[in-house]
Amino acid sequence: MNKIIVPLDFSQQSEYALKVAASLAKRYGADILALHMLELNQAMITSSEGFHPEQTVFLIKLAEKRFTEFLDKSYLKGIKVTPVVKHYKVFSEVNEVAKEHKADLIVMGSHGTDGLQEIFVGSNAEKVVRNADLPVLVIKNEMENFKIDHFVFASDFMEESISSFKKAKAFASMMNAKMDLVYINTPGDGFLSTGDVYERIQHFLAKVNVAMHVEVYNDYSVERGILNYSKKNMADAIGISTHGRKGLSHFFMGSIGEDVANHSKLPVVTFKIGD
Repeated sequence: MNKIIVPLDFSQQSEYALKVAASLAKRYGADILALHMLELNQAMITSSEGFHPEQTVFLIKLAEKRFTEFLDKSYLKGIKVTPVVKHYKVFSEVNEVAKEHKADLIVMGSHGTDGLQEIFVGSNAEKVVRNADLPVLVIKNEMENFKIDHFVFASDFMEESISSFKKAKAFASMMNAKMDLVYINTPGDGFLSTGDVYERIQHFLAKVNVAMHVEVYNDYSVERGILNYSKKNMADAIGISTHGRKGLSHFFMGSIGEDVANHSKLPVVTFKIGD
């Protein structure tokens, strides 16, 4: 791991994310790109009526000053931290910054519980997740000496999930973490017999050429199954797949992935399907 991006809005949650990023940076010798996006729309920036260019410059300078003060933390000592201030707010821009700087991971804060709250003014973690090509680690609580030793990755083990599985496996390897694979079997339309489940899993593992055990866990919903399995097995983090801009994976039925990220007390890592 060489570079970590941390979107910041000066909130307590974003500082939780910054502390986790600092812990990872020290462990892996990585740099941190601290990203703040200002709420200045194009009309404000270009309009000649009622809004002067010097006001735009003033707001940017004010944000840069506050940003510098926010980054003056003892836990960042010894880490190369590069502040990045953008005067626009487009969710894809986080991904563009990541590509430009060849980042390995995005670490961001979220309130969770009642929905993925705004991580910086006007946007939220879920929308950043949908635009991110690289893994996104969502943090909701303060975590001292952050480390992932036991990582649970839930999948439907369909062929479209191969790319996200490979990313999750690489992430676990990068973290030097034990990786558990789980399939959540639920009653109703999504129910599969034991034979059908293992036939699908074996086909998937053959495709990725990996010999790993997959636990089949029964529960009343996919979300409850993921959370209960992770708690039962004392996981440090949960991995889920996303379809990016197309919405969350079908396996998570549109909102399950968001619900897992919202309701999980554990950190959640998302991996984009495709590419």
